[in-house]
Amino acid sequence: MNMLQYIVLLGAVANLAGGFVYIKETLRGETKPNRVTWLMWAVAPLIATVAGLSDGVRWAVLPVFMSGFVPLLVFVVSFVNPKSYWKLEKFDYICGACSILALVLWGITKEPLVAIFFAIASDGFAAVPTIIKSWKHPDTESVEAYMTGLFNALTSFFALRTFGISELAFPIYLVLVNSSLITAVYKGQLKKVIAEYR
Repeated sequence: MNMLQYIVLLGAVANLAGGFVYIKETLRGETKPNRVTWLMWAVAPLIATVAGLSDGVRWAVLPVFMSGFVPLLVFVVSFVNPKSYWKLEKFDYICGACSILALVLWGITKEPLVAIFFAIASDGFAAVPTIIKSWKHPDTESVEAYMTGLFNALTSFFALRTFGISELAFPIYLVLVNSSLITAVYKGQLKKVIAEYR
């Protein structure tokens, strides 16, 4: 194992640690995950992992795998404490349906590169409800998971071999979506603080 692979492994471990913080806060009922988001966040990166592996990507796919494995754990844990329940609304289900549709389209194509783009679309549709929730109700979210998710995504760039689109696409997307979530939580918190002092 070379130094670059150690960096990727460090990112995966950091992502797992951030996920465990989120899981702990979910078990306590402090964080309320949107189940549509977290289920689809598990599925899409795991599909991108399989597609990347089938296209010859190796170490660069570990951060993508971790970005699917941790949400799967969060989704399962969200059923343990009823206080961590976030009421799903019509918009959540619409985003979930769009996310599923993107996965079905991937299943029809069977092309690794197309699969990666459909996985990104699926993950993106799944992210929208939580980005909105983070903005409107920042107290229901834990930013640590998104910070470590961002770090995990950034480490994948150290493992790229060809800098082809199949290696770059999902890590770039993960940087953008985690940055959006971090921004939504912090701006939402700032907005609430300002509203309290008016």
